[in-house]
Amino acid sequence: MNNPWESISLSDYENHMSLGSVGQLQKLNLLMKAQLSSYPVSTALILGVAGGNGLEHIDPEKYRAVYGVDINGDYLRATGERFPGLSDVLRLLRIDLLSETDKLPRAQLLIADLLIEYIGFEAFKKAVMQAAPEYVSCVIQINTGEGDWVSDSPYLHAFDGLDAVHHLTEEDALTAAMKEIGYSIILRGSEALPNGKALLRLDYRKQGVE
Repeated sequence: MNNPWESISLSDYENHMSLGSVGQLQKLNLLMKAQLSSYPVSTALILGVAGGNGLEHIDPEKYRAVYGVDINGDYLRATGERFPGLSDVLRLLRIDLLSETDKLPRAQLLIADLLIEYIGFEAFKKAVMQAAPEYVSCVIQINTGEGDWVSDSPYLHAFDGLDAVHHLTEEDALTAAMKEIGYSIILRGSEALPNGKALLRLDYRKQGVE
């Protein structure tokens, strides 16, 4: 069975995420900028890179390698075409995080924005343990109202198949899962969205790293 993310077009995804009633693409771009600049690292691994939203904030003077991982090959091709100036730094990898975590490279910083919801805690922990980062920065969506987890939009039905792979992702459960593999929370920040939702950034540091 194919992962439903392989059949969602990048244009449907980005058009939905950038709608004024959704507002996630813009917020995630700013969050990525902060994530990339927060820690003294020179390698980063971005899980669920999609079309490369936020990659313009990669500083080639700071980073010697940034790995962008996604299951959708079309997304990765688009990302490569959008950022030719990062070809010396950006390395794009098609990897299924549910079955191919052993292919992940090691990196000092791991970024996972709106990704854990689609692979679950166990697969995410495996990915973190394989990459062995010093820092992990996650963004999860919090539904503070009564609405569905996918915001209403003209593109809504493009995401119908995601119900099959969506996992409830709560802050306390994520922090507990990270603690199980030796990571402690060091940052928490929230960004409000339309429709009673919020993006919650949670950063963790490997225990023993100063």
